[in-house]
Amino acid sequence: MNSEIFGVIFMFMATVVLAIPFGKYIAKVYAGDKTILDPVFNPIEKFFFRVSGINGTKEMNWKQSMVALLTINLVWFLLAMLILLNQGWLPLNPDHNPSQTPDLAFNTAVSFLVNCNLQDYSGETGATYFSQLFCFMFLHFVSAATGMAAAAILFNAMRERTTDQLGNFYNYFIKSLTRILLPLSVVVAIIFMLNGMPMTFEGKDTIQTMQGDTVQVSRGPVAAMIPIKHLGTNGGGWFGANSAHPFENPNYLTNMVEMIAQFLIPLAMVFALGFYLKRKKLAWMIFGVMTTGFLCLVIPNMIMEQHGNPEIARMGIDMGSGAMEGKEIRFGTPASAYWSILTTVISTGSVNSMHDSFMPLSGMNQLLAMMVNAFYGGCGVGILNFYIFIIIAVFISGLMVGRTPEFLGKKIEAREMKIAVMVTLLSALLIKGGTALACYLFHRDPSLPWLNNTGFHGFTEMLYQFTSCNANNGSGFEGLGDNTPFWNISTAFVLILGRYLPIIGPIAIAGILANKKYIPESAGTLKTDTLTFGIMIFAVIIILTALSYFPALALGPIAEYFSM
Repeated sequence: MNSEIFGVIFMFMATVVLAIPFGKYIAKVYAGDKTILDPVFNPIEKFFFRVSGINGTKEMNWKQSMVALLTINLVWFLLAMLILLNQGWLPLNPDHNPSQTPDLAFNTAVSFLVNCNLQDYSGETGATYFSQLFCFMFLHFVSAATGMAAAAILFNAMRERTTDQLGNFYNYFIKSLTRILLPLSVVVAIIFMLNGMPMTFEGKDTIQTMQGDTVQVSRGPVAAMIPIKHLGTNGGGWFGANSAHPFENPNYLTNMVEMIAQFLIPLAMVFALGFYLKRKKLAWMIFGVMTTGFLCLVIPNMIMEQHGNPEIARMGIDMGSGAMEGKEIRFGTPASAYWSILTTVISTGSVNSMHDSFMPLSGMNQLLAMMVNAFYGGCGVGILNFYIFIIIAVFISGLMVGRTPEFLGKKIEAREMKIAVMVTLLSALLIKGGTALACYLFHRDPSLPWLNNTGFHGFTEMLYQFTSCNANNGSGFEGLGDNTPFWNISTAFVLILGRYLPIIGPIAIAGILANKKYIPESAGTLKTDTLTFGIMIFAVIIILTALSYFPALALGPIAEYFSM
């Protein structure tokens, strides 16, 4: 085993070791138990509630929680649009970057609002310091906290026997910010600054290269934004090259910290569920299914990228280092391949290499990670997405054994299944419908400045864009010229639907079930914390994903692979 692969294994194991106690801490935060940070943040939280006039102790049902979520998100969207359309004359613009166009501002505001951070602009030239800090970094925090607060409501619904009171959305939202995201971001920011990440409000610097050329190098308060970029599974970076830029990812230690940071909270939320419900076996079952899916994607990617491109090998070029085109040569091919799947399974979307340069089947695995969107997932929403698969698996299992489907003492009936199926089918509709429309328009007018690659790879670029938007991921195949009115507007609507309906759907199901009569477990109750049920969920995920997306994948990455 070489050192590069050992580094990947160490990063994964370190994240799991950190996630278990951190999950216990998250469970205590949402349960209202005492924590070490209470003396610091209790007065701050009380101040927020007093100034806003919001009663953070008032119980809400699931409908009230969703209204609160959507209302506050609308306010943030309007604020983001105002900033982006006027950033050119606002302060903190030492490089004199212009304001964004209306279609680009619309896409950018929606994208950061929904935790996707699809960047149709180039980071350091398309945004100002003011926009990066007061729009993007602000939305990094609140979008992540929104997903985590929604997960906390789900936790309550799963724990209570019969109730329609599921806690207070605003309370969970504030606690997610003050007790979880902010303290972690401070710690990670200190690590980044100590390792040379820029933290300055000065404009571009002039340097002379070893060739004697004079170039302008962008900088800024980068270290303030990058921690929450990853901890909040946001992915929107300061620079256009994202974490492939040496200022955004200076060395191997920062590369390791960034990978652990983006993985930590989604994984910890799984264990938090077990501690919150006092059902640790259920959490370990969920962790096992998610990890199995993750490994089925990441191991082949690491192998394929290490073997390299056979077309280049046929030319007699040494491929000893693997497929290095578009890779981060400082950290090696395995680390880039590991990041590519990690960032797509947890909807971060950050990159330390260019996904467009990966082998065809590696690109397929990145697509599958986003199409499933439930192997860990983003902050909070990963649990919500997985919950849909649990409901479907319980229903199918009940039909197979001839019993009324039950989950945690609640009967699953037609109403809940209709919502689960609608949420599942929505993703396929948005992804394949958007791709079909883009293909149709490009076929009518091939002169459109969209694709640097035609054929199978060009189709994959368009498929990847809509898949990334639906999964609120934000990564892309950068051969696609996406800063056009069509892509900015069409993907923005996919972003909105792909964010809010998969949050509202699971919360609606959980709220409906919570209000039903509790049925005590008996000898005939389906055990949902066993290996057998874990295999059932995994099979449901594989079958539904294959039925929904195999034809599209066959036209893109699979066809490209067989054409090589």
